[in-house]
Amino acid sequence: MSTSARKERHEEIASALPAQLDSLPRLRGFRLRGMQMTRLETFIDAGFAFAITMLVIAAQQIPDDIVTLLKAFRNVPTFICSIAVLSIFWRGHWLWSRRYGLEDGVSILISWAMLVTILIYIYPLKAIFGAMWNLLSGGWVGQTLGPSTEAEARSLFAVYALGFIAIAIEVVLLNLRAWQLREPLRLNARERLMTRGEMVGWSVPACVGIASLVLSLTLPIREIAWSGWVYFSMAILVPAYSTYRKRQMKRVMSDM
Repeated sequence: MSTSARKERHEEIASALPAQLDSLPRLRGFRLRGMQMTRLETFIDAGFAFAITMLVIAAQQIPDDIVTLLKAFRNVPTFICSIAVLSIFWRGHWLWSRRYGLEDGVSILISWAMLVTILIYIYPLKAIFGAMWNLLSGGWVGQTLGPSTEAEARSLFAVYALGFIAIAIEVVLLNLRAWQLREPLRLNARERLMTRGEMVGWSVPACVGIASLVLSLTLPIREIAWSGWVYFSMAILVPAYSTYRKRQMKRVMSDM
């Protein structure tokens, strides 16, 4: 993009903002430039809703007898865990939309890529959680994947990891786009620090996904499950980074 075209685009973005940004509602000190839902956010929300319908506990139709109903309820833990994962990514896009209200070409492209990834990722997501609960419960809940070769087992974990990495990176790229537009968005010092923090924060799950991918391709097949268990490390890593970021924010803002 030429300098003149970039300047024109920046002026368009800036013109959509109110003159007095301090009058905007705030979330943790960040002035929310996207309180009105854009067509992009509405479309992405619809995509997430469609992904959730693909996770229904009864795979094909509403159960019409007790046996089928009880069998369907075996998928409840899988459904809950899958929804929890999707909600994390949905919130990442929602928070980005509220903070910046962007609907430029690059943001649309990244958001579409995220939606496509989600709709592909839903299949290995359900399969992984189904197998996990089946293993933990001794077959009472979840579902098995059936007999599989070593290559097929590795491929499933690798595909799951690639989807997880891709979605996390796409959220990083959305926040990177906001960082690139920090001047026309008129981000203040606190907002710039929070934007950089979001980019680093979403790099944590991306790195965990990369670790899982490496493990899925290198571990002995009898230990392949560790490429799935590694995701639970985020229960420690994410809160630890959040605590560090809050302390950093407090220190930086006190020095200003």
